Formats: sequence, C-alpha cells, structure tokens
Amino acid sequence: MSYLEPAQTRRSDRAYIRTAMRVPLLSREEEQRLAVLWRRDGDEAALHALVTPYLRLVISAATRFRRYGLPVADLVQEGNVGLMQAAARFEPERDVRFSTYATWWIRSSIQEFVLRNWSIVRTGTTAAQKSLFFNLRRLQARIADKAPLAQTRLARQQSIARTLGVPLRDVAAMEQRLQGPDRSLNAPLTDDADGEWQDILPDDGPGPEELVAAAHDGAARRGWIETAVSGLSPREQKIIRERRMADDGTTLESLGVVLGISKERVRQIEQEALEKLRHALLSHADGAELMS
Repeated sequence: MSYLEPAQTRRSDRAYIRTAMRVPLLSREEEQRLAVLWRRDGDEAALHALVTPYLRLVISAATRFRRYGLPVADLVQEGNVGLMQAAARFEPERDVRFSTYATWWIRSSIQEFVLRNWSIVRTGTTAAQKSLFFNLRRLQARIADKAPLAQTRLARQQSIARTLGVPLRDVAAMEQRLQGPDRSLNAPLTDDADGEWQDILPDDGPGPEELVAAAHDGAARRGWIETAVSGLSPREQKIIRERRMADDGTTLESLGVVLGISKERVRQIEQEALEKLRHALLSHADGAELMS
C-alpha cells in the first residue's frame, strides 16, 4: 500500500473541503422527506443526500479542535462518524432540524477522539473533567482579557473552578496536563548524549544504607521480643504466641477450653504477660542505648 506524501495529502484535503462546501444546504422540508425515506425504507440514496450537505458542519467543527495537535483529516473522519450516527438516530417526526441534531453528534464524536488520542494518559474520564479539558483555555483567555495582571494564578483557578463547578485541585491538575505534550522516558537527554530521561528520575525509595539499617533494627527487635517471651511461664507463652504472635489470633474462649480455665482468666493472664513483656523490652532498649 502506497502512502500519500504530505503535499499530496494537503491537496486532497483542500479538494475535499472545496467539494463539501459547494453542496447546497437543505430546507427543513427536504430534511424531513429524506429522513423519512431513510428511516422508513432504508433508502441509501436518501441517506447520502441527507448527510452530504452537512459535511461542512464536520469541517467547521474539526477546524475548531485542531489546536490540540491532531491531524485535521483525522478530526474530519471522526466528525463524519458522528454525522452518520446522527442520521441513524434522527427521528423526523420530532420538530428538530437535522442540522441542529447532527451538530451535537459531530462535536461529541470529535471530542471523544481528541480525548482518546491527545495523550497516552487517559484524560477527561468524567463529564466534569471533559468540560474542564475543552473549556480551560477559553476561560483562561477570557479572564486574562478582563484582568491580565490583577489576579493571581490561584485566583484565576478559583474563578474557573466556580464557573465549571469542579474542584480547585482538578483545575490545577488540568493546567499542568495542558502545559506540554507527553514525553517518552526513553527519549535521549540530548542529541549527543547516550543517557535517557528515565536515568535522571529520582528514586524516592530507601537507599542501600537505610535498607541495611532497617533490616538490622528489625532483627534486633525480633530478638528482643523472642528473649522477652522466653522469660514468661509456659502458660503465658502459649497465650501470647497464639493470641498476639499468630497470623490468626485464637479466641479467649478457645484458649480457655485448651487450658481448662475461663476465658476471663485467659484475658487476665494475657494482660499480666503483656505488662511483663513491656518491662522486659524497655530494659532491652535502655541497655542498647547505654551500649551505643
């Protein structure tokens, strides 16, 4: 399959636009007649005659969304999908012009395409976020025209949040998202460098020294606990190990049955053993501080 060169593509796009703009618009009566033929009889010629005059609506909508950096030809293609969806869903018995009805479907189809392809990170997953994505720059320009220097960035964000009914944090996050396109972490730092952008990302995790120190301290604490538990009586050890040191702690009632005592007595022994452990661990900690 051969691909058109950019110059050829531009010429084809211009020819398509000229052809679409020369098709005369339909009257309300013509729209109704063609829509009835298409919906009632499945007349494809009527469908073609109904949608062709409104390709200009697709072109107009596509040019308004070109600032998002996507090819206008792709936007036109998606707008045409919206136009066909409008034709499939249009109900001629309702008192609505097909051109008015189709405008919504065209814009919606193009907006969905922009949201899917503007960034590899999904943007605008809710209706409020979609409204913020497509209206943020317009509102920023309007505020700048009214008071270019009088408002701080926070005040402008608050104004936009109130206007669109979205949280302030969403406005700040969307501003940051719209500041620049996606950049691959595997892209080279410079034209001459071998390194990539991911090589200079900071690691927020603990360093080797911190990991070694944490492992050492954890082993020391486990040793202290084991030593302290071994100083308890056999019955106290059983209660502590099964109630406090097991993944699924045993109930007081179950231990009472095994030990032949009431569950209240098990609870009392447990509290006494925990107090002994607390004193033993404090002694170990004080001794460690003296040695350090």
